[in-house]
Amino acid sequence: MSAEATNPGAPIRRRGRPRIDLRRLGRVALLGPASRDRLSDAIGHVAEAHRAHHPDADLTVLHRAYVLAESSHRGQMRKSGEPYITHPLAVTLILAELGAETTTLTASLLHDTVEDTEVTLDQVREQFGEEVCYLVDGVTKLEKVDYGAAAEPETFRKMLVATGDDVRVMSIKLADRLHNMRTLGVMRPEKQARIAKVTRDVLIPLAERLGVQALKTELEDLVFAILHPEEYAHTRAVISAAAAADPLTAIADRVAGVLREADITAEVLVRPRHFVSVHRVRIKRGELRGSDFGRLLVLVAEDADCYAVLGELHTCFTPVISEFKDFIASPKFNLYQSLHTAVVGPDGEVAEVLIRTHRMHKVAEAGVIALGNPYAADGTSANTEPADGERADPTRPGWLSRLLQWQQSAPDPDTFWTTLRADLAQDREITVFRTDGGTLGLPVGATCVDAAYAQYGDAAHSCIGARVNGRLATLSTVLGDGDTVQPLLAEDAASGPSPDWLDHATTPTARIAITGWLDAHPQAPETAAGIPPDGRRTGPQPGRSARPGRPETAGAAGRGVSAVVERPDTTVRLAGCCTPVPPDAVTGFTVRGGAVTVHRLECPVVGRMEAVGRVRVAVSWGDAAECRVTLVAESFGRPRLLADLTEAIAGADAAVISATVEPPSEQRVRHTYTLQLPDAAGLPALMRAMRDVPGVYDVSRAQHPAAAL
Repeated sequence: MSAEATNPGAPIRRRGRPRIDLRRLGRVALLGPASRDRLSDAIGHVAEAHRAHHPDADLTVLHRAYVLAESSHRGQMRKSGEPYITHPLAVTLILAELGAETTTLTASLLHDTVEDTEVTLDQVREQFGEEVCYLVDGVTKLEKVDYGAAAEPETFRKMLVATGDDVRVMSIKLADRLHNMRTLGVMRPEKQARIAKVTRDVLIPLAERLGVQALKTELEDLVFAILHPEEYAHTRAVISAAAAADPLTAIADRVAGVLREADITAEVLVRPRHFVSVHRVRIKRGELRGSDFGRLLVLVAEDADCYAVLGELHTCFTPVISEFKDFIASPKFNLYQSLHTAVVGPDGEVAEVLIRTHRMHKVAEAGVIALGNPYAADGTSANTEPADGERADPTRPGWLSRLLQWQQSAPDPDTFWTTLRADLAQDREITVFRTDGGTLGLPVGATCVDAAYAQYGDAAHSCIGARVNGRLATLSTVLGDGDTVQPLLAEDAASGPSPDWLDHATTPTARIAITGWLDAHPQAPETAAGIPPDGRRTGPQPGRSARPGRPETAGAAGRGVSAVVERPDTTVRLAGCCTPVPPDAVTGFTVRGGAVTVHRLECPVVGRMEAVGRVRVAVSWGDAAECRVTLVAESFGRPRLLADLTEAIAGADAAVISATVEPPSEQRVRHTYTLQLPDAAGLPALMRAMRDVPGVYDVSRAQHPAAAL
C-alpha cells in the first residue's frame, strides 16, 4: 500500500478543535489548475496560514520569493507529474501552518532554487538578505538525498552540520521529507520501503527531539502504512468501528461543567489518537476500550490554571494516581510541557487528560518551529554574532548540541550512523548538576563516565572517579535526575581510559572519545586482571617506563615504587587489584602489548593466570622508596571515627589520595583509603596505628576483584 493511496491524516473527528491537518491543507493549496493565472491562489494559502499566526507579518517578501521560485522552477516536473513548484509550496505551507516566522517561510520557498536552478546564493543574499541566504545555504548543503545504503549516513551527517547553528534548517528538511512521504506512491515499492525505514529510524526521532508533534505523527502514520500495510488496515478498521460509541464526549462535557462551576476559564477538547498511537495502545492492552481512541485536552491561559484544573479533576473524579506526570515543572528534553493525569468517568471509563496553556499547546504541536526566530526576541532578524563566530541558538535543545559535538569526532559515516540511531532511540533525558552551578543533559541510564566526557571532553581520559551528591563514587555509577556530579581528574594527564569504560559509557560523546583513545594507543599496557575497580587505565607515563641506565632490565616506578624484570625494553606496571609494594613477594605476567603486570603472590589473579596457561615472569623490587597503597579499615560506627583515622594516617606522614566510607551495616563501617607513603617500609607501622584507633577491629590491604580474563 503506497503512502499516496492512504489517508492516515484524516481519522474520524470528534468534538472539539481538530488538530493541525497538514495533509488536507496541502491538497487545498495544490489541487487547483496549474495555469499561470492560478499560481497566486497557491501562495495565497501560504499567506493566509502565515497571517493566522503572525497577523502583522509583511507578506511582500513571501510574494517576491514565490515569484523567484516559480520562475526558476518553471518547466521542471516532479515524478508525480506535477509542476515542481508545488513541492516548495507544499513545504512552505506545512511550516506556515505550524507557525514558522517569515524568514523561515521565505527560505523554504527558495530551498531548492540554488541546488536545482540557475539561482545563486549571491542573488538570494542580494534580494532577501543574509538570514534567508544562510538558511537556503544550510538546506542546499544537504544535497539531494541518495537513498542508497552508503549515502544516507553521510547525508544526515551533513544535515547535522548544516543545522548546527540554526534549527530552522532542520525544520525545513523535516517539512521537505513530509511532503516527499505524502507523494511516495509514484515510486517502486522497494524504494518506498527504503525511504520509509530511514524516515522511521532518523527523521521521526529528530522530529520528536525538536518537539514537532504535528509533523511527527503524520510521518509515523505514513511510515506505518508503507511498512506494515496489514496492521495499518486493521487499525483503520478498528477506529472506524469505534466511531459510533464515543464515551470521551460525555466525560468532556462533565469536565467542562466542573470547571465552569469552579470559575476556571478553559477549553475542553477530545483529541483523537493517530493511527500509530492506537496501534501501540492495542499492542499494550490487547482489547481496546472506548476511551482508548483519544484523550481529553484542557487548554487554559496561565500556568497556575493548569494546577487549578488538576485539583478540580482530582476532587470531582476518581484519579488514577499512577498516570500523573508533571511536565510543567520538569519539561521534556524537547521543550514539551503539560500535566498528564487520568480520571474515571461516570460509567467506569478511564480517560487520559492533558492539561496545558495555549502557549504550551502551540509548542507541543510545533516545537522549536513555534518559537520563531531564535536570534531575535522582537521577531526581526538579528545579525550580531559572538566574537568566536559561533551562532548561539537559545532554542537548540541540549541533545542537539551533544550530537554536534560527537559527530565531529566520529571516524567515519558508518560509526556516525550507528551512534546517531542509538542516541535517537533514547527518548528520555535527565538533568544533573555540576558543582560550579551548571547543568548537564544526559540520557536516562547515563553514568559518571558519560558526565565526565560531557563536561570535560577528551580531558576526561584522566578521570579516576567522581563524587555524586558529595560522596565518592565509581565511574560506573548510574546517575539519577537531579544528582550533583563532580568528575575527579588525575593530575597525570598521560593516563587514559580502560576498555572497561565502554561497558559503562552510554553516550556517543563518551564512547567515541574512549574508542578513539584506545585505537590511538594500541600498545598501551593493559591487563584484564590488573584494572582497578574504578576502571582507570594507566598508560605510559614519565617515571613508569623502562628506566635509563639499565639496558638489560626494565622496571616500573608506578606510584613511586620500582619493580624490575629481567627483560630489556619492557614496560612494567603494578596491578590495581592487589596494589603490591615493597617488601611484598611478587610475580609478574606478560599481557597484551608485551607489558608485564606485577601482582602480589597471594593475589587471586595469580592462580587464575596460571590456570589459563600464563607463565610467571620473575620480578624484583628496585631502590625507589615511595609507594601508593589501598587499605581497608573495618570498624564499629562511632562519632569522630573518620577524624581519628585520618589523624592516624597523617601521623605516619601518609597523604590521602582518595577515601570512601560505605554506609553503616549492623553498626559496622568500612573505610577504604588510597594512600601515598614516603617509604614503603613504613606500611606495617601505619597499619598498626590505624588498628589502634578505638573502634577499628581490622586493617588490611585491599583485594579488588579483577575483571574476567
